Amino acid sequence: MIRGKRYLIHGKTISEVQKQVTDLKYKLAHGLFVEKQNVIFDEWFTTWMTEYKEGRVKAGTLSAYQKYYNACIKERLGDMYINDIRGEHVQKLYNDLAKKEYAVSSIKTISAVLNGCFTQAVKNGLIERNPVDVATLPRQTEKKVRQALTREQQKLFMEYAKESYLYNIFAIMLRTGMRSGEVRGLKYTDIDRKKNVIHIQRTLKYLEHKGFFEDTPKTRTSRRDIPLTKDILSILEEQRAFWHFKVVSLDNYLFCNENGEPLSRERVQGEIDRTIKRIREAGFEFDRITSHVFRHTFATRAIEAGMQPQVLKTILGHSSLAMTMDLYSHVMEDIKADEMEKIANVF
Repeated sequence: MIRGKRYLIHGKTISEVQKQVTDLKYKLAHGLFVEKQNVIFDEWFTTWMTEYKEGRVKAGTLSAYQKYYNACIKERLGDMYINDIRGEHVQKLYNDLAKKEYAVSSIKTISAVLNGCFTQAVKNGLIERNPVDVATLPRQTEKKVRQALTREQQKLFMEYAKESYLYNIFAIMLRTGMRSGEVRGLKYTDIDRKKNVIHIQRTLKYLEHKGFFEDTPKTRTSRRDIPLTKDILSILEEQRAFWHFKVVSLDNYLFCNENGEPLSRERVQGEIDRTIKRIREAGFEFDRITSHVFRHTFATRAIEAGMQPQVLKTILGHSSLAMTMDLYSHVMEDIKADEMEKIANVF
């Protein structure tokens, strides 16, 4: 009995019980004691998402949180009482995902979701401590190699892409490094002839329950202007005329389907796959690529041409120079032998 209230304490020895009593008195004196409440983690996650995340994070981020929860967290922790979840439960979750060869980046995202959820639970007085704090993320084994097309592969792809109605979108991605959602969300009004730039102001996304919608660019630095070259302008003008009999509004997306409707990421990938199929049928070897490879290919060509890191950073819309320098490190591995040959005669 402490302060007129009964508390139940268990221990194998007298000293263990005495220690628990001392700890309990300290927590009560400092407002740290949290009574166990029968809150199922699944219920708390729903509350956390609805009350603390909706309206505060992007719709795409909210959808990603829910997908990760449904796929990786719900089955393991969803039915447990939130106060019963300990560090070893979170650790086992990480270990199981690592054994199933989940990418470390995905496990980090899952950890961030759990951490946010439990941190709020601590603030709300549902639990005393965050179990994520005592779990350790798996080590990054081997860094994923960034894939970029060689000059020969780039030329080959674009040659066989001439049959595709998305030829122009491939050409623009290769010349600007725009992300898929950015180029698919491009509108006629974003082409600024006076300032001679392309304004990147939005990204196009799709959610099952919401359909297509416009979101703000990925990060603050993703909202940017990309200089217009004559080559880029020529392709954009060609695209503008491509669906001219269907598209009449300047507010339409520049890259769309035959009905003027937005392009999905899957539809773009489908055209990439069909182009690669034609290349292979012609007798050439060609690995499968995604639209993001065009972004890395642009960066590679820019570095090879001597573009300065800070300039490339602003064009790509990277949030930090470190991300850009990581690209430089990758490209330099391929060209350092050639650079060594250039100075061989000096000696």
